[in-house]
Amino acid sequence: MSSVDVIRGDEMMNQRILETINEQIKWELYSSYLYLSMSAWYDSIGLRGFANWERIQAMEERDHALKFYDYVLARGGVIELQSIDAPPSSWESPEKAFEFQYAHEQSVTAKINNLVEIALEERDHATYNMLQYFVDEQVEEEDNAHTVLEQLRMVSDEAGKSILFMIDKDLAARVYNPPVTQAE
Repeated sequence: MSSVDVIRGDEMMNQRILETINEQIKWELYSSYLYLSMSAWYDSIGLRGFANWERIQAMEERDHALKFYDYVLARGGVIELQSIDAPPSSWESPEKAFEFQYAHEQSVTAKINNLVEIALEERDHATYNMLQYFVDEQVEEEDNAHTVLEQLRMVSDEAGKSILFMIDKDLAARVYNPPVTQAE
């Protein structure tokens, strides 16, 4: 056993992986905070469907943070919560907000991919296996943000408001579905 490992009972967690997962918890919580901020902004400009969509997005990101949190505890690791910066609170337009969101999801994907690489380098097969959920989830997250962004880019100035309200109505129909894992 080396000094890079955290031990609890028979469990052992690599320190490098533990530190990176603690950092990922911060980013998942920041994502939740960001999407809650977006939800508030959409509410403030009268786009309740967009606000609903982002509020659900915020809940999903919180669930992601808790999934990492629970994993660390199950492996005998120590949670070290980090400070979270305040997210932006307004955007020029819904299109600009979704450009920001899509870029943010791409950065989260890069962080997940980095975690996967670290798990492989450290030969931590349990962490690698757990991360596959997030690899798949990020494909969905990027696709969702990109799809709405593409719809918003199709909005012309003339018909823009009516199309925007149609998109708003579609987004209002989204419902929150807590994640289901194999253990459940």
